Amino acid sequence: MSERIGVYICHCGTNIAGVVDVASVSKWAGEELADEGVVISRDYKFMCSSLGQELIQKDIKEQKLTRVLVAACSPHLHEKTFRNACKGAGLNPYLCELVSIREQDSWVHTDKVAATAKAKAITSGGVARVIHHEALEPLLVPIHPATLVVGGGIAGIQAALEIADAGFPVYLVEREPSIGGHMAQFDKTFPTLDCSACILTPKMVDVGNHPNITLLTWSEVQKVDGFVGNFAVTIKKKPRYIKTEDCTGCGICWEKCPKKVIDNVFEAGMGNRKAVYVPFPQAVPKYPVIDDVNCTYYLKGTCKACEKFCPTNAIDFNQKAEEITVEVGNIILATGFDLFDARRIPQYGYGTLANVFTNLEFERICNAAGPTGGNIVLRDGKTVPKTVGIVHCVGSRDRNYNVYCSAICCMQSLKFAHLVHERTGAEVYNFYIDIRTPSKGYEEFYQRLLEEGTRFVRGKVAEVTNAARVPEEAGKLIIQVEDTLIGKQRRIPVDMVILSSGMQARYDSKEVAKLFGISCSADAWYIERHPKLDPVATMTEGIYIAGCAQGPKDIPASVAQGAAAAARVMGKIQQKEVSLEPVRATINADQCSGCRICNNLCPFNAILFHEDQMVSEVNPALCQGCGTCVAGCPAGAISGTGFSNEQILSQIDGLLMLNRSYATVSVEK
Repeated sequence: MSERIGVYICHCGTNIAGVVDVASVSKWAGEELADEGVVISRDYKFMCSSLGQELIQKDIKEQKLTRVLVAACSPHLHEKTFRNACKGAGLNPYLCELVSIREQDSWVHTDKVAATAKAKAITSGGVARVIHHEALEPLLVPIHPATLVVGGGIAGIQAALEIADAGFPVYLVEREPSIGGHMAQFDKTFPTLDCSACILTPKMVDVGNHPNITLLTWSEVQKVDGFVGNFAVTIKKKPRYIKTEDCTGCGICWEKCPKKVIDNVFEAGMGNRKAVYVPFPQAVPKYPVIDDVNCTYYLKGTCKACEKFCPTNAIDFNQKAEEITVEVGNIILATGFDLFDARRIPQYGYGTLANVFTNLEFERICNAAGPTGGNIVLRDGKTVPKTVGIVHCVGSRDRNYNVYCSAICCMQSLKFAHLVHERTGAEVYNFYIDIRTPSKGYEEFYQRLLEEGTRFVRGKVAEVTNAARVPEEAGKLIIQVEDTLIGKQRRIPVDMVILSSGMQARYDSKEVAKLFGISCSADAWYIERHPKLDPVATMTEGIYIAGCAQGPKDIPASVAQGAAAAARVMGKIQQKEVSLEPVRATINADQCSGCRICNNLCPFNAILFHEDQMVSEVNPALCQGCGTCVAGCPAGAISGTGFSNEQILSQIDGLLMLNRSYATVSVEK
């Protein structure tokens, strides 16, 4: 029985119709492709609208259509829409094909005649392909109710609490000794100037005490197996050398420890800690960690002061790393960001000029629990600056480093200016490229700084130097900048320079992405499924992203995205099973030579190798249907459901118009 095909061409307003003669394409398809099985061809202004879908459903029933082709926008956007429309009319949704004449045609061409001819060719290819479609059924996979959250910053904390409060178990993994992330290092938060610790600590305590959260700090994910709904995750718990079941967190061990170490992590190199330590007073959990790189016992075999003074005998110098495996249904990655290393811009003097500070160093100076007790002073620890220069966009919006905006630098710099005014009364200069204050209350905060007398200089700083040219510059740091508002070069002497370094992806983000089977952008941020419509999901089912792991954002946005990722996970858990696309690869065991090329090619680790049979097998729940293995198999033993040789070759024939008279797609004007 020959197929009965309906063809539907979308105008998409003027997105397609502004370049492509949609009516002509529709008429051409109805006449020239009739011998291919096309029994009806229509064009409509918005096929994705309710009326457009009803049009398709009506024709399926009245015309007894067995196949549907829609020429519209990218399948990435509306393939599900049209499949559901077909399903609603009783047609198997996988007998519908969507071809793109917007992204692949009207948006990339200006020649209307040529674009119309191309639209006809794309439609012809789609018709030739849809003939070979098969009725498929989605794969149903049960969902394990537990969730793994990787990263204990504010986004990860929010996600974990949302899921745990709903009654589902959560494993929260953090590589540092305490949760809290970068937010725990801050003094105030803009624009409301709330104490960062005051609003973060209650959430940290909730995580530590929550009956549904298993907190695994000082731990790292080593291996991820399985698929959506059924992940098996191997986690390495690094040795604390503390028996947590006996430790009370009394603090005697770090009080008695004689070894001081520069704290390059939490204090950003501005303060010291002991060889046995908790990162900060409000740390969760309360248990300390012994730094085996700097501990005298591990260096010389002596000391053991902590062990001698511990009242509960909680010190265990022989503790070893431990690996555990947990089963979870979904994973949320909230691994955060790194600060741009200001040493990469040597002309700004960081690392060579004493009183040039990074933004994180200044946060620790301002913090009452920081190395200076909240007093804003120079490196000597006592001199209060009288003039301060704050440089925006260090490492961001710069073609030599990171071209993107880091989202928080402007507001952070305004916050710093306010704190300097408030605590020292110093004169403050803000050197900016553009002031960007787009969120709630941000513009008002900017106006407040103007009223406080902050001096704003528009221009990219060229250099920070201590080379004085005039007596007034002696003993000062001189900021060389072109003031673009007055069109002049200026040299402004200050006592302190604060570099507002931008955000960049974690140094190991690409390795972590590979571990979890997701992708990174060119800037190494994790890639979302869709930047606007699905910013928390990834292309790997069951893996979600939140916070600054996805890209630069402030605290409210990180919290919102953490909650959004949690909502997506809870939706999956409550379904108890998830429906997966049946577009998967399969291996013909009789043809498989056991070469294992496909095992190494698969980006989703979906192919298993059976040593006893010397053949490979695809795990359909883990496979994403990308086709890499199909193309790579030298024996031709792998086929892709929905992408068979018949389908692909027929579509190519249709695109090349091998079955059409060339005159039907003439591009002559």
